[in-house]
Amino acid sequence: MSKFVLAHIGFEQPTDEIMAAWMKWFEDIKEVTVENIGLNPGKEVSAAGINDINFDAQVTTGLTIIEVNTLDEAVKIAQACPSITSIKVQEVRPH
Repeated sequence: MSKFVLAHIGFEQPTDEIMAAWMKWFEDIKEVTVENIGLNPGKEVSAAGINDINFDAQVTTGLTIIEVNTLDEAVKIAQACPSITSIKVQEVRPH
């Protein structure tokens, strides 16, 4: 088994319907979930300076860490998520 990070991209004010779909998805994947991390607004630090992170279509709103056998399996789980903009799926490198 390998760990994969699902980075949730995009924000819009959730409706009751969106929240229900999210809660169902989280319930459906609880057997393979290692951790869910919700993210608040923050700062972006770069060589150009420090800027506020806006909650918009491009923001990372959360991370879900799952443990499954393959990248393809992780992608299928991400495809079932009612995402706002997209989900980035990456395998965690072993130490």
